[in-house]
Amino acid sequence: MMLNLSKEELLLQAWNYYDIIIVAVFSIGITLFVSKSLGRVVITEKGGIPGRLGLPFLGETFSFLSATNSTRGCYDFVRLRRQWYGKWFKTRLFGKIHVFVPTTVGAKAIFANDFVQFNKGYVKSMADAVGEKSLLCVPHDSHKRIRRLLADPFSMNSLSMFVKKFDKMLCERLDNLAARKGFVVLDFSMKLTFDAMCNMLISITELSLLRDIERDCTSVSNAMLSFPFMIPGTRYYRGIKARKRLMKTFGEMIMRRRSGRESHEDFLQSMLQRDSYPPNEKLSDIEIMDNLLTLIIAGQTTTAAAMMWSVKFLDDNREAQDRLREEQLSISRNKPEGALLTLEDLNSMSYGSKVVKETLRMSNVLLWFPRIALKDCIIEGIEIKKGWHANIDATCIHYDPDLFKDPMHFNPSRFDEMQKPYSYLPFGSGPRTCLGMNMAKVTMLIFLHRLTSAYTWKVDDPDTCLEKKAHIPRLRSGCPITLEPLKSGN
Repeated sequence: MMLNLSKEELLLQAWNYYDIIIVAVFSIGITLFVSKSLGRVVITEKGGIPGRLGLPFLGETFSFLSATNSTRGCYDFVRLRRQWYGKWFKTRLFGKIHVFVPTTVGAKAIFANDFVQFNKGYVKSMADAVGEKSLLCVPHDSHKRIRRLLADPFSMNSLSMFVKKFDKMLCERLDNLAARKGFVVLDFSMKLTFDAMCNMLISITELSLLRDIERDCTSVSNAMLSFPFMIPGTRYYRGIKARKRLMKTFGEMIMRRRSGRESHEDFLQSMLQRDSYPPNEKLSDIEIMDNLLTLIIAGQTTTAAAMMWSVKFLDDNREAQDRLREEQLSISRNKPEGALLTLEDLNSMSYGSKVVKETLRMSNVLLWFPRIALKDCIIEGIEIKKGWHANIDATCIHYDPDLFKDPMHFNPSRFDEMQKPYSYLPFGSGPRTCLGMNMAKVTMLIFLHRLTSAYTWKVDDPDTCLEKKAHIPRLRSGCPITLEPLKSGN
């Protein structure tokens, strides 16, 4: 096949794999340079955690990025090492030692001691992408203040208004798609959730501006797991450049609003109304902008992926789909024709809520939760040293057959029973529990209601391969479906 490519096509192929080529050349060069002096790497230390730390700084970073660049996804790196070393193992990524914590006891020990024995930990590229003032990256003294001030869009009052706006937007877009019948769920949900977040946070509805901001946000998201080297053409380089453009766009919005040229009832306006407040009751401009970017990306990527997986899981499990449809049709029949959903309607979706929970358990859109040990500690007899990254492996916990019977089977009814503490962790736990947890749930419930109460569907591509270079598990196909209006009488 390669022999049939033109010179321009060969250059395009090389450009598409520029990141991996740079990493490979760099890794091989370093390996050749130091291998003679270092000799063979020791796999285990007596009495310590099994694993392979590899070369200084690089460690197993290249293997991790190779997994990320494969259709098996970055978690394949973790899965393989667990087969080699057992549930607990350590590795070195991006210059830091990482320990993967696979138990509910370990999860409790870490989450319950956030800010005391542990702090949030992210690789440098992720912190550079979202900004040092992002809620994801700030230290304890700033985190509590920023989280409190960011809480308003996620209050019950704000969520009640969001439900109606999102439902209206979704109905309009599904009506437009029904005529086309076929569409890719991931593409649809990514645009839907992005537009909804931008509307709620910064009142942007102009299509060209939305798509410009979305492209830059995608570049920032793509840079989150990459080598943090400013080499033109790499994902990190493109992401940092996109971040600068977004900061300029957000800064100009703030200037226009402060000058009185613009005013909206949204999150950004509520932050600017605090300009005259004491320092501990307001956010600085850089705090506002970093967290706008964080909320947009987090609100889009994780929720959109979960919506895609819900369609895939329900297609594979017709019994669950039929039971969900029965519940949603019952809710529709008790509402006036054309009426929008309310928060009260969502609260009555008992089985729908279990479908959402099971989707989040199986899809693991947040694979693990990284923390940095602030002091030496021991968890279940395992010593974790100060400065090491302790990653609470939610995926391993969610797939543990001792916690969830037949864990690879999609079974919403398993949530009829109470789950063991720290066995269900799609949003984390403790003081850093995901701020947008309730918004993600209501977004998914609205989507599932409109999909199952008005349509049937068929997934057109059964391929289970994952999208390459994504830090959130997503189907490579995006889950294309054929949509059919639900026949009357159903």
